[in-house]
Amino acid sequence: MTGGVVPSPNIWDSPDVYELENLAVDRGGLIEAAMRAVHDWAGQDVLDVGCGAGFHLPRFAATARSVTGVEPHPPLLQRARARTAGTPGVAVLQGEAGALPLPDASVDVVHARWAYFFGPGCEPGLTELDRVVRRGGTAFVVDNDATRSTVGRWFATSLPSYDPVAVDRFFARRGWDVERLDVAWEFDSRADLEAVVRIEFTPRLAEAFLAGHPGTRVDYAVVLRHKGF
Repeated sequence: MTGGVVPSPNIWDSPDVYELENLAVDRGGLIEAAMRAVHDWAGQDVLDVGCGAGFHLPRFAATARSVTGVEPHPPLLQRARARTAGTPGVAVLQGEAGALPLPDASVDVVHARWAYFFGPGCEPGLTELDRVVRRGGTAFVVDNDATRSTVGRWFATSLPSYDPVAVDRFFARRGWDVERLDVAWEFDSRADLEAVVRIEFTPRLAEAFLAGHPGTRVDYAVVLRHKGF
C-alpha cells in the first residue's frame, strides 16, 4: 500500500485485459438494475470511486446530471479522461477514497466496484462518504461474494485469509444493507476468459481453475452493499 491507495495489479498491470473483464461481467445488467431499484441516478450527481479506466462513467452519464470519477493511478486516470473526453457533465479527478477531492454534500449517488471498500481498513473512506454524500443520497459498494458460485470459490481459494462473515458484520454494524446477486462472466472467446483468469489469480491457481472449467461462461455471485445517508 502507498499512502491510502491499495494497488490493484489486475487493472494496473493489464488494463486492456481488465477491459475484457468489465465487458464480460453482468451482461444482463442485474447489478445496475438492483442499484436503480434502490436509488435511480437519473438527474443526480454521481461519484465513481476508484473509477479505473472509466468503464462505468459513460453509463452513468447517459442519465445523470453530472458524473465524477476519482482514480489514484495516473495511467488509469489518463485512460478515463480520454474515454470521457467530450462527454458532457463528466469530470475525472486524481484522488483516493480516504481523501476525496470533492466538496461536502456534493453528490447524490456513490458507486465503488471492486475498489477500496473491502471491510476493516476502509474506515477513512467511509468517513469521506458521510462527508460528500448529500442527505437523502445513497452509496453502493459492489464486491465478490466469496461464499457462492464458481468465481466465489476461486476467490476464496486464492485468498484463504479472507473472512466474508467478518466483512458482512463490519458493514452491517455501520448501517449498510446487502443484496446478493447471481450474475456471470460471459466472454466472447475462450482466449479472453483465459487472459482474465490469468490476471486475477496466481499462475498455479489460474491453470488449475481453467483446467477444471471449460467454455466461455463462469457463474459469478456478487454482493451489492448500499447505505442511505
